[in-house]
Amino acid sequence: MSVFGFPKTEGGFPRRQRPTGAAGERGMEPVSGDPLLRELLRFAVRCRALALLLQAVFNLLIPDHAADAFSPPRLSEPGPADLLLERLLGGLSRWDAEHFLFIAERGYLYEHNCAFFPLYPLSLRAGAEAALWPLRRLLRLRSRLLLSAALLNSLFAILAAAALYKLGCAVLRCRRAAFLATALFCVSPANVFLAAAYSESMFCCLAFGAMWRLERGQRWRGALLFSLATGARANGVVNAGFLLYSCAKRLALRLRLRSGSLLLWKQLLSAASSAVACAGVLLPFVVFQYYAYMMFCVPNVQRAVPEPLLQLALDKGYRLAGARGAPPPWCSQRFPAVYPYIQDVYWNVGFLRYFELRQIPNFLLALPVTLLSSWAAWTYVSANPRHCLTLGLERTNSGEENKASAGFCGPAVFVYMVHATALLLLGFFCMHVQRLPQSISKALCPVPTDGMRDELTLNATHALTRQVLTRFLGSSSPILYWFSAHLLQEHEPLLWSDGTDGEPASPGGGRPGSRGDGAAANPVLRLLSRWSLLTPLSKCVLGFFLSYWLLGLLLHCNFLPWT
Repeated sequence: MSVFGFPKTEGGFPRRQRPTGAAGERGMEPVSGDPLLRELLRFAVRCRALALLLQAVFNLLIPDHAADAFSPPRLSEPGPADLLLERLLGGLSRWDAEHFLFIAERGYLYEHNCAFFPLYPLSLRAGAEAALWPLRRLLRLRSRLLLSAALLNSLFAILAAAALYKLGCAVLRCRRAAFLATALFCVSPANVFLAAAYSESMFCCLAFGAMWRLERGQRWRGALLFSLATGARANGVVNAGFLLYSCAKRLALRLRLRSGSLLLWKQLLSAASSAVACAGVLLPFVVFQYYAYMMFCVPNVQRAVPEPLLQLALDKGYRLAGARGAPPPWCSQRFPAVYPYIQDVYWNVGFLRYFELRQIPNFLLALPVTLLSSWAAWTYVSANPRHCLTLGLERTNSGEENKASAGFCGPAVFVYMVHATALLLLGFFCMHVQRLPQSISKALCPVPTDGMRDELTLNATHALTRQVLTRFLGSSSPILYWFSAHLLQEHEPLLWSDGTDGEPASPGGGRPGSRGDGAAANPVLRLLSRWSLLTPLSKCVLGFFLSYWLLGLLLHCNFLPWT
């Protein structure tokens, strides 16, 4: 038996369990009081605290860039406490964070606000009105929302780290790999978006938690978390694929084990329950589109809009909810959905629209995560060609199954690799964020028309565009962290001395998480402390994570474009 109570085989990996989860495994469930988990939580807390400290320092020392981003006027005079909080946490309210804070304060007043889903703004408002209620006389609502964002995002990022570790234990079947991958997540290249008032940290927490629940065979709990994730971000609808694959795995298993009419009845029941679970994942998206339709397409009582916000709509060409006049074009579509319309018209998102010579710098910013994700897919397919061709549904020899059950190239990783590859292709060929400069915005009429696309095209050379692939993958898929950990374990000799029972080495035989040198317990800190001895590949991987972790704070918090 290993020190964690799991049966050992050659190489220290536990034997394969009965398949029950999304990837066909039950996996290893961390025991209570796991010292590795405690060490990871401490590391995650320190990383969150350091991120908040550095953004405050950068925001104080570096003047903000004059970006023409969404910046609604403040309708109430700030007090001394508001000004102090803005100085300390103002770096968290840049770019899209202004949308989330505005929605939390004013609701979906403008049409393009509907690109941002409601669960996160609702959470900010709940935190500001409930947990921060005692501060209402000291801070105005906007300041309490910003403080709520800082606290909630830190909490979500820490919970996401715990969920990723548990998921890694279940899928990778090696605590050492799960520990290293989660430590890398704590210094994620998407760090600034896990700290700022964005929905990435909430989505990451819900998605990783849902994947872990599904691996444990808790399909309905996983479906509920996936559904909440869709309420936070639109790309949550892709997670329905995990439920479909889970159903396919169960069906393939039953076909191999049983036959007869009883099997057919169970198959139909299982398919129906999976369909209901998938519908639950898609439901928040559909409900939100219906809400937007009722707000912007159906004549209703016009909302009382403060004069400064009304003037902003006139100056920028924003469509107001409940505005009189002709409805926007998307209202007359067969399936009226505001989200794809906003992505298409306001931000010019579409297939290959991003491929222009002037976007080369942005492609270079997205190059590291693109190379890592592509390399991960190639590595996995090369190691498991038959498993990939049969979609992991073919019965394998038990000996071969045990031999390749652990690590990044194990069969349980297949569905996550497919998910990450789909996100990579979508993000690379279709996704970016294009900001409209003042000259374009003023040219837009209050009621957007099809001519808006022509205006965007004519003025495209003045638009500010950012590639979002790094944060898109970094907050949606565990593959980036699992594969980076795999590369470090395979090619870094300094990690080869780690214990074979899945527990990182510690001086004097001490256990990680116990009192002692944190750098020795944490492989990331241990590698950084011996930087000059690292292999070039290790330096590239860690350099990518740390440079993007730091540069994101430096640039994004001062209204400079960042991936």
